[in-house]
Amino acid sequence: MRISRLSVGVLVLALCASVAAAQDRPLSPRGQASTQVGGSFDSEGAYAGGKWIDIDYGRPILRGRTDMFGEGADYATKIYFGAPIWRIGADVTTRIKTEAALVFDGKTLPPGEYSMFADLANPTAWTLAFSDLGPKHDFTEEKANAVWGGYGYTTDLDVLRATMTVATHPVKADQLIVTFTDMTQQGGNLTIWFDDQIATIPFQAR
Repeated sequence: MRISRLSVGVLVLALCASVAAAQDRPLSPRGQASTQVGGSFDSEGAYAGGKWIDIDYGRPILRGRTDMFGEGADYATKIYFGAPIWRIGADVTTRIKTEAALVFDGKTLPPGEYSMFADLANPTAWTLAFSDLGPKHDFTEEKANAVWGGYGYTTDLDVLRATMTVATHPVKADQLIVTFTDMTQQGGNLTIWFDDQIATIPFQAR
């Protein structure tokens, strides 16, 4: 069976495109955690009246790395990677958008969109921070009151800070997980799991 030059050319182009696509794949794929609160189901099972909460974040992968968080004086230095705070992910700053007011530790986060960080100064009690700092989509982007990841972060535009409970888990998450757990229509927990560290904070939705 003969293969035409045109067929060979098409095959080569397809292979090149496939390799290029693989090379362009981000090392930390984007992820999203979403939930809906405050609504109700009618007699026919239709849900109405709910308000959305969405978190968009980069999902780093361990790729064989161990002890990502470290211990003692070195705790969190790998995670910070030279920044003053953890972006709770990779690449573009983690963002939360909520249609409902959220109450953390008696303090209210108004509906809106915020950048979300974690201060890991205390290994057993992280500080979750919501900020009006916007995201940069490139490290070199010139943009006022915006940061790339956690670099350039200051507390000046923090809207709310609250304490998370942290535990070491016997099972390691290979890829960062940000999710909502034990949810009801009145609230639940915001949970962060990476490597063997799980941090959780309860909240109420209003």
